[in-house]
Amino acid sequence: MTGMPIPRIREASIKSAPDHHDAELVLRLYELRREPVLRESRRTMVAFQPASLEAALAITKNDHPDNAAYRQVTGYWEMAFGMARHGIVNPDYLVESNGEGLLIFAAFHPWLAEFRSGASPRAFRHAEWIATSCEEGRTLFGIFRQRVEARLASQARGR
Repeated sequence: MTGMPIPRIREASIKSAPDHHDAELVLRLYELRREPVLRESRRTMVAFQPASLEAALAITKNDHPDNAAYRQVTGYWEMAFGMARHGIVNPDYLVESNGEGLLIFAAFHPWLAEFRSGASPRAFRHAEWIATSCEEGRTLFGIFRQRVEARLASQARGR
């Protein structure tokens, strides 16, 4: 997607079917999402819809009022999606009830290569993997990407 190579994980390590351990992890992720500070940070990040690379990069600066929310939420979703990427939880099962991270990834995706150059070369690496390497992730990311593209086109027409 961005020209930056995504390190390959041995396919054999990806869980082919969920089991009760997957259910326990997904439920624990849900419990963590209910924590008040994380819940408020998630609300902030879902509402954050950058209209430019500059706006996307601005939130990564320590003096930005939503920087703590950005760090907390993107760190949370990278951790969760990393569990799938490393074979700890079945990726499709995880995404079925945890698509919010892909919504946030979609908001930054139009400028991903430049964002990585300006902020962090490792930004959204697990979200990108989920969005491209599992069926449920591809489907959901496609929906979110279309929403972002429509919003950006509408904003461009309104200028």
